Amino acid sequence: MITAVSSPVGSEIFSLVALLVISLGVLFVLRHYLPLRTTPAYLLVPIFFALGLPASIILLVPIDLASSARDQDAGSRGIWLPDRVLLVSWRISYWLTFALTWFILPILAEYADAGYREPKDRLIYSLRSNAQYQAMVFGAGIIGIIYFFVTMGASPTSFKALLMALAYCWGLILAIYLMGHGLVAIPRRLFRSASISGKLKRIQGNAPKVHEKMEDAIHKLEDLEAQVAALAQRKTGSAKDFRDWIEELADESHLPESRPRTLTRRMSTPEVTVPNVITERYLADLGRKLTRARHSRTRYLDEWDRLLQDAADTQAVLDSAASRRIEIGQASPDSSIWEKTTLFTPYTRYLYKYYFVSYFRIFLGVFFSLASFCIVWSEVIKSINPLFSVIAVTVVHHPDSERGQIGFAGQVIASCWILYMCAAALTSLAEVKVWRGRALVRRNTHGESAMWYAMQVAKLSVPLAFNFLTFLSPDVYDTTVFYKFLGQYIKFTPLGLWFDWLFPTFILVPVCATLFNLYGKVKNCIGFGGVIDDDDEDNETGYGTGSWREGRDLIERELQGHSSLGRLGASGGTRSHVPNNPNNRTAPTLTVPPEERYRTLGQSTASRPGVDRQARQEVEPGDENFFEAFGHRVKNTIDTISPPKWFQNVGESIKRPKWVGGNDEAESSRSGSDFTRWFGGGRQEGRVRLCVADMDDYLFEANVLRCKSVTEVTTYLEIFSYSDASYNSVEEHPLTPDEFENYLHRRQEAKHPETFTPHVISLRPEVYKSMVVAMNLPYRAIESTSVVGPFFWAAWDQDEINPHLRNSTQHAPPVNI
Repeated sequence: MITAVSSPVGSEIFSLVALLVISLGVLFVLRHYLPLRTTPAYLLVPIFFALGLPASIILLVPIDLASSARDQDAGSRGIWLPDRVLLVSWRISYWLTFALTWFILPILAEYADAGYREPKDRLIYSLRSNAQYQAMVFGAGIIGIIYFFVTMGASPTSFKALLMALAYCWGLILAIYLMGHGLVAIPRRLFRSASISGKLKRIQGNAPKVHEKMEDAIHKLEDLEAQVAALAQRKTGSAKDFRDWIEELADESHLPESRPRTLTRRMSTPEVTVPNVITERYLADLGRKLTRARHSRTRYLDEWDRLLQDAADTQAVLDSAASRRIEIGQASPDSSIWEKTTLFTPYTRYLYKYYFVSYFRIFLGVFFSLASFCIVWSEVIKSINPLFSVIAVTVVHHPDSERGQIGFAGQVIASCWILYMCAAALTSLAEVKVWRGRALVRRNTHGESAMWYAMQVAKLSVPLAFNFLTFLSPDVYDTTVFYKFLGQYIKFTPLGLWFDWLFPTFILVPVCATLFNLYGKVKNCIGFGGVIDDDDEDNETGYGTGSWREGRDLIERELQGHSSLGRLGASGGTRSHVPNNPNNRTAPTLTVPPEERYRTLGQSTASRPGVDRQARQEVEPGDENFFEAFGHRVKNTIDTISPPKWFQNVGESIKRPKWVGGNDEAESSRSGSDFTRWFGGGRQEGRVRLCVADMDDYLFEANVLRCKSVTEVTTYLEIFSYSDASYNSVEEHPLTPDEFENYLHRRQEAKHPETFTPHVISLRPEVYKSMVVAMNLPYRAIESTSVVGPFFWAAWDQDEINPHLRNSTQHAPPVNI
């Protein structure tokens, strides 16, 4: 009997086309974040493979499932490849990804960030830094090494299993934590962005933080450039030996001769400290700091520009509710072809942005919420009974078929599941607070940051792919080439078997932490926490605390051209001003700032007052040895821990005796108690510790403490004016220091608890309207005020911490406050 053997030619062609598409997609990603023409090849090539190989795993896993879950003679329903081709593909993908993750990318990242001038010195610095890193990794895995060799004996197989198992365990721990956060963050972000007003308020609430980080980055770069300028003025001594190197640093920096400085916006000039003896290590450290500061400045300028663009677009959509039209004006000549092309009329654009986009985001939020629930459910239930896994049901469509249990539709769905899991983990990765201020910036990402993010992508892909494989029934994945290649070594020991079986259930920890905002609660309780930035931590209390009101004013000043940092660009932009715009808004002129372009920085500030950034400047790690670096990191971590509120007032009644330097007057002028000062609280002489970014409060406190206090007789005048003049009274009373606090915190005696709240009047509506008409009072006077009588008005101060009344007695018709 002759049987027809199926041919994999069609599947091979499909696989090659898919790999080509993946390669083109990776190139577009690189072009989006890196300048391809100026980025050296030793960075582009490893990053390309570090992104392309994990992306190919999304293709290999479904093909492996369809290839193994079929009868050898009956063919296959989906895309399949021979086992030998799959085994070679897995070996190349895994071991090249392993080498990139643990050796190639870390060495090249430190090489790009070395700061030295000569390639040999940069390579030595990179090898030394990575030797310390590998020593830490080896120290962390020493227990696993001992366990493997004791359990399985010392052999090449056990050593190979050790490497694969430890790399998988570390990657799975990181992947589960990041994926758990992303599974909640992605649907929640879609739901929140569906509300146009809520989205605008969150943008405005984020504006003060971004603006201050941008100013900090600019000031830090100015300080370093001032240091280079001072260094360039040295003509003799040890600086003479490094004249060419110093001139290169000066040429790369934009010194005062080429752009104005921002000293008019600062309380003090940059603190320049140049050592007497210039060494190679000092210049390398300075060059490294300059590069990081330059990219940090570019990062926050780009982030601020994107925030302004989002705020302007969202405000335009919100304002279009009345006119039902959205005008965008003419596109800039520098805009792309997609920005110049428009298919909507002003009315259809309003319908699209105001209704369709919002409801579509709600639909996507519901869809991804269900997908997240299915992944979490499958992670938990697979250790109990894999048959109840929802993902297994969606992938395996033909459990009893001879032509394979998984068809082409199941392969597409499997790829989508893996893609969503990776997207959830990588989305969280962009929100993690990492060292050195690494970030992805459009067309201006630092080489070291790009290598670091590529390394994390390569590190997370294999654990997530194998974790997805375990969602299916053991009868399905036990026969795959991937499981025979990697899974048998992960479950090589009983400990590895238990770890792979039990640990994924801990995904409930990051899911609950993100869902119930445990990051913010822990941070508010102990003053330290928040490994991942959470949107629930927005502060909306008032001015000086980074509220949305302050952000609204910052955005409006920037869009109207009154920014302290000048215009964002000379003439380029995405959209110009729209004449007769019914939305009554001017679209901003925005461009992504290239690295060589600098803003005009000579105007006075329009935001919160600046402060000397040296007081908060982070100390960059130098070339110290391993123990010094570890000690500095521990010290910096402890120094940034803020004591909880209940702990800050401990010990206020404890007075230090005079024989140890106690002084009643001095004690009363210092903030913080003796007890908390023993643990690093309070203010130390010559140093200011800023717990929050509230410059207004800091400057006010500093000015008050600088003043001299004298004693004067104080009185207060109490005037009551009634419609019946016989009840009028004018009295003057003495105000002693012990009664001053009682005078400040007096409360109006009102019977109803809502008397002084907004939109509440103490007269009947018909009586109030009659009063306004008869006395010719403005109709808008009731807005944002509380009416007690014809002439007495009280504005409610929206302070969530200490709500109070801002009282005023007026002898004229009230106006809108």
